[in-house]
Amino acid sequence: MDSAADKRVNGMQVCRAEYRAIGRFVEQLRPTRQCMKTLQTQFPHLPPSTLLSIFSQEYQKRMKRSMGRHHAPDVVKAYYQRYRSEAKTRPTAPLLLELANQVDLSPALLARLIVECFLEEREASVPASRHILNNMLREPYSIPDLLLAKHVEQCTVNDCCYGPLVDCIKHAIGLEHEDLLRDKLRERSLSFLDENQLRVKGYDKTPDIILEVPIAVDGHIVHWIESKASFGDDHSHRTYLNEQFWSYCNRFGPGLVIYWYGFVSELDCQRDRGILLRDGFPSDIVTLCQGPAQSRV
Repeated sequence: MDSAADKRVNGMQVCRAEYRAIGRFVEQLRPTRQCMKTLQTQFPHLPPSTLLSIFSQEYQKRMKRSMGRHHAPDVVKAYYQRYRSEAKTRPTAPLLLELANQVDLSPALLARLIVECFLEEREASVPASRHILNNMLREPYSIPDLLLAKHVEQCTVNDCCYGPLVDCIKHAIGLEHEDLLRDKLRERSLSFLDENQLRVKGYDKTPDIILEVPIAVDGHIVHWIESKASFGDDHSHRTYLNEQFWSYCNRFGPGLVIYWYGFVSELDCQRDRGILLRDGFPSDIVTLCQGPAQSRV
């Protein structure tokens, strides 16, 4: 058996064997605050943000595998009838959270199904519009049933992987890391164009940053930088390669991808083809005309 020292890689990177071990461990967990404490106890050498990103991605895969079963009309009807029945006898209990845990479904996704059933019951002849449904999930107390509103809010607040609150947090974190990347580039007096500037110039699909003067990192030329506020696992990285990174290489030359919450170390294997991976902004930058760029942080 490999020792812990063999499995661990520097910083926020983990080898594929350890990632699979984490994946097996999270299969038993639910998307609650307690699950993150359990993960941090089990894998104390990894930052909480890295563990949350890994858990979120693995949990979403699990939900996608089971989505067909949970969305079967008879199953959805059974969930709704069970909720309605228990709401009469145990109105103060966290009914939807309990049900989500029992059937292994994201609380926020279960809440969506229940609200959809509620709206269909109220307006049998008019299917609920996606706009109305989304608004009620974002603002539960707009639901014309205060008890259901309370239970939906519980689901939204206690789900760390799905729901409108999580979507807002992820969006904010993504923007925060893009700002961090721009700040790091300015600190080193590196000239660049960001995604907004490139869009104004007519580019439709671009990396977050294109360097006006290329740099070298680890001896590899870098023309562009992409910021990912997530952990880079096999599935997500393969998707990004096919949908983004190879296209960027073909159009702009070799580049750098920063997975701010770490990545599977074996994925950094495309350097000769133009894609370098890092888990933070590199300190060993060399500019083509000035030599090593000194860090001022």
